[in-house]
Amino acid sequence: MKKISHRLLHPAWVIILFVTIVSIQTSCEYSKEAFGQGAESPLKGSAENIKAWEIQKVFRKIAELYHDRVVFISTEQTVKIQPHPFFDDPFFNQFFGIPYQNRPRTHKRRGLGSGFIISRDGYVCTNHHVIQNVDKVTVKVLDKVYDAEVIGSDERTDIALLKIKSNNKFNPVFFGDSDKVNVGDWAIAIGNPFGLDKTFTVGVISAVARKDVDMMGGSQSHIQTDASINPGNSGGPLINIDGEVIGINRMIYSSSGGYMGIGFAIPINQAKIILEQLKAHKKVRRGFIGVQIVPFTEEYAKEIGLPKNEGALVGAVVPGSPADKGGIQVGDVIVKVNNTPIKEFSDLLQEVEKAPINSTLKVQVWRDKTTVNLFITVKERE
Repeated sequence: MKKISHRLLHPAWVIILFVTIVSIQTSCEYSKEAFGQGAESPLKGSAENIKAWEIQKVFRKIAELYHDRVVFISTEQTVKIQPHPFFDDPFFNQFFGIPYQNRPRTHKRRGLGSGFIISRDGYVCTNHHVIQNVDKVTVKVLDKVYDAEVIGSDERTDIALLKIKSNNKFNPVFFGDSDKVNVGDWAIAIGNPFGLDKTFTVGVISAVARKDVDMMGGSQSHIQTDASINPGNSGGPLINIDGEVIGINRMIYSSSGGYMGIGFAIPINQAKIILEQLKAHKKVRRGFIGVQIVPFTEEYAKEIGLPKNEGALVGAVVPGSPADKGGIQVGDVIVKVNNTPIKEFSDLLQEVEKAPINSTLKVQVWRDKTTVNLFITVKERE
């Protein structure tokens, strides 16, 4: 064993060592004083901060409550790729010695999205565009991945219903009332943007009842929020401060493809009607009464004695349709359906489509400067 020489303990070395240690200690003490105040912030424990902490605690509780209720959805789709015409030409194949192949190649396209559990037996809500035309769907709950079946999907409302293939029991979300949502309410989005699992963002409701946000002329209204929503958030829940789902995050307004402060969610009250139909019929059975609606001007409203140009002006009635049998006439203005005011065509469409097939609607029309009540039996749109 090699021995350590005692010559290192020369008095000169002892002095140098002592000075070095003192310098290090002084430097450490100086560093403690140089960085930060060393005392608690004067805001900590203040009355204002205590209020903010109470809200922060609620956010933490919501995150914990939904950690196993929001799911990560992965999809797989087989896509055919047509070969370049150059490689299909027999002359070039022979000239370059390339084997002749005229069959298209395929590859697996993978997608990501979000969803949330809506029943103990594993039904999951997400967007139609998340699972459209895919061959395989898997759902990740916490750290466990399950295969899932597409029960039904509706392109028009962009809602899909999945079923986890498992006998396990799951924790469903809590439904809120989207009809009570107001501008300025807290809004929380949970999902998997860019594959970042369980991302939690907070904002407010910036608008309600936004219609035709995708420029497709639909009757469906949307909740608008500034809570951050990005690719991968689709199908995830929009949650209120009570920890209740009030919407399904669907899309964003963006000129760049990324978040710009405006996102849209499908109100949960509308979604529940669609989800129930998808579970029962695997599709949405939409109502039909058989009227054609035409533009309604303020001048024409005054001409027929209406104070406002609100309502749905009937321009044509389909012969033999429910509207025809119920007594609706060309020139009638539909102003109410089941006591719900009709301000424009989209309101009428929404009320008819959500009505059960073969149910009877009380329709109030404006005719000859007076109101007339009619009863129309809804039939299924073919």
